[in-house]
Amino acid sequence: MLSISHLTKKYGETVAVNDLTLTINAGEIYGFIGHNGAGKTTTIKAVAGILGFDEGEITIDGSSIKTDPIVCKKKMAYIPDNPDLYDYMTGIKYLNFIADVFGVSAADRQERIKKYADVFDLTDDLAKPVNEYSHGMKQKLAIISAWIHQPRLIIMDEPFVGLDPVASHNLKTMMRELCDNGGAIFFSTHVLEVAEKLCDKVAIIKAGKLIKSGTMEEVKGDSSLESVFLELED
Repeated sequence: MLSISHLTKKYGETVAVNDLTLTINAGEIYGFIGHNGAGKTTTIKAVAGILGFDEGEITIDGSSIKTDPIVCKKKMAYIPDNPDLYDYMTGIKYLNFIADVFGVSAADRQERIKKYADVFDLTDDLAKPVNEYSHGMKQKLAIISAWIHQPRLIIMDEPFVGLDPVASHNLKTMMRELCDNGGAIFFSTHVLEVAEKLCDKVAIIKAGKLIKSGTMEEVKGDSSLESVFLELED
């Protein structure tokens, strides 16, 4: 589904991502872990097609993000760590705008908006302008907008930040359902307990270099993910 091959991204003399290779298969929830400044967000933005890179290749379902960005973006959704939404729109107008961009039919969008707005207890707030939303409400709106066109791949940067426990639980359920239906998810998180319970595979990055990856069992063994991460960060 998602192939990152020898990805290298530099900012001047600083190498933010150094020869990173990862494969995320259909059906997998893949966690991406590292300290602040490790290269997680740079990698995710490169995968999403909003940040160029110096070397390597990224393909989504066989299409290159470099040469076929529109094809790739039709198959994915991206949720940044701090959703930058159109504050002047109401919630419902924003969701309809996203549905228009991806060509979602009137019947399908109505059904999906109702479903996910109910899931996140946002239905009564959709008539309000986004500038009246709390951070958590904006995060919920961004999640709904990501699911609205039923992408095959969802990329998320710290998606649980700002979500209450119920919303976090519902997001986890939606992530697993999407992957059980043949999709894939690649997301970064600092919440290691969530990653350990939720992810099929995990990668740990440090100073732009991949230092460990594989199934959760391969990475943590008989230890906890937190213990492994702390040992590798020393």
